[in-house]
Amino acid sequence: MRINQLRKRLRKGRPMTSVTLRIPEDVIDDLKRVAPMLGFSGYQPLIRAYIGQGLRRDLERLAGPPDMQRVVTSLRRHGVNEKVIQSAVENLQEDLTTRFRRTRA
Repeated sequence: MRINQLRKRLRKGRPMTSVTLRIPEDVIDDLKRVAPMLGFSGYQPLIRAYIGQGLRRDLERLAGPPDMQRVVTSLRRHGVNEKVIQSAVENLQEDLTTRFRRTRA
């Protein structure tokens, strides 16, 4: 994730909404036990941290290689046909999506 996007995500005072989740009691007990060991004030901030970490990791994976735009720009400068570039980008996105699904299964 780009540093500016990360700063926006981590700023305090962002609008919040409540979500209700059904989580097994033993998982909540584990979260309550682990939270103070990791420096969290309670299990809910720990849950938010876990969600944020996982989401940032997945967004990074789905965004593709960070240098993709530079490669595309270079290909255009070298006269590669736009349809070929677009096809390559689509193939990479499909590969990333497939890889993402495999890691989540």
